[in-house]
Amino acid sequence: MTKSPRLRRILWTSNNEAVLWEEKEMKLNRRIFIGKGAVAAASLAAPSVFAAGHGKPRVVVVGGGAGGATAARYIAKDSKGEIAVTLIEPTRQYYTCFFSNLYLGGFKEMDELGHSYGAMAAGGVNVVHDWAVGVDRDAKIVSLAGGSSIPYDKLILSPGIDFVEGAVAGWDVSAQNAMPHAYKGGSQTELLKAQLMAMPEGGTFAMVAPPNPYRCPPGPYERVSMVAHFLKANNPTAKIIVADPKPKFSKQGLFQEGWANHYEGMVDWIGEDFGGGNVSVDPEAMTVTIDDEVTKVDVCNVIPAMKAGRIAELAGVTDGNWAPVNAADMSSKADGDVYVLGDASQQGDMPKSGFSANSQAKVCANAVRGALTGSKVFPAKFSNTCWSLIDTNDGVKVGATYEATDEKIAKVDGFISATGETAELRQATYEESEGWYAGITADMFGT
Repeated sequence: MTKSPRLRRILWTSNNEAVLWEEKEMKLNRRIFIGKGAVAAASLAAPSVFAAGHGKPRVVVVGGGAGGATAARYIAKDSKGEIAVTLIEPTRQYYTCFFSNLYLGGFKEMDELGHSYGAMAAGGVNVVHDWAVGVDRDAKIVSLAGGSSIPYDKLILSPGIDFVEGAVAGWDVSAQNAMPHAYKGGSQTELLKAQLMAMPEGGTFAMVAPPNPYRCPPGPYERVSMVAHFLKANNPTAKIIVADPKPKFSKQGLFQEGWANHYEGMVDWIGEDFGGGNVSVDPEAMTVTIDDEVTKVDVCNVIPAMKAGRIAELAGVTDGNWAPVNAADMSSKADGDVYVLGDASQQGDMPKSGFSANSQAKVCANAVRGALTGSKVFPAKFSNTCWSLIDTNDGVKVGATYEATDEKIAKVDGFISATGETAELRQATYEESEGWYAGITADMFGT
């Protein structure tokens, strides 16, 4: 397979312009991104600085993924140095969870998914590689594992997900080396790939799928497709079992069409109606029990129920598993000076995805900059598209546009690939996803 060339220095436009592309352009274009991005940046220049008696206003961002990195970079860039922005992120090399399934399928190398924070630091963001371990909202201070603390005027939390303890009987994070979740990018993804490569001929791969809501609704099923692609080429008599607590899943018709066309007889999906929610695992024995039936497996990918990253709970902005926010600016309903982006937030109709987090981050960055400098704040509009690869050049997508209401982020309209599409259209959809990946990572990290 010939890979699409990696695009560099692509800037994202405003949310309205992203929607225009999705609906009318249907493919990424370097000129559109750069040209319109430059106009947007110029139009958002801050006219004045507000400070609470301590010089520049201070924004602290926790989490350097699609939400946090985007917010930090946009606030620093658009304020032209008038706001002091600190990003707290423990990893020096960030590996995206989105596109990690393509690494499992053999379409990507791991180094293609890794991104550094050097360009962001050069662009004016103070990047601190440490764990945020506490938030004092009264004193407006974030505590770090290394012992230091960082004050803020506005705090943006984008910590991604953690897992609900006891969600899958027999599994906890201490078992992740035996039965990886691979739902955070990096070493877990590499581990799962190594286990796939070591599977015996004719072996069994099992997945325990998560209940709603969770990060990237099509993600587990794209993973099934990529695992099937790898096994078809390297272990064609192997089998895949999916135990799913849900009665249906995102893009179900598209995935099941693809499995029938490309991987006939390889994938056995066991949904809620057939006991897919009654599951336990034994990492030592390498068994999966589905509705009281015990199956010996060679690889088991356990994706448990999810919740907001731990720091959101420590900050006291969660209600149950997630952090409720106001749709207009992504501010926490518990504290107007704290904002929660991406997977950790409870915001309404948007799925938990990298695209969603990036879109929310731009709305948040505009609102935070306006609050601290008096610059113009534009009405919140959001968009999302999720691409999935089923087989070589067989790409599908689903997406929507959204608006802020008093109650939530509400869906305005949407689109989804159709079953029976031509090979040419499916290839174009995959190539579109390659352009999106190059664009969003440049938008996040500034490279």
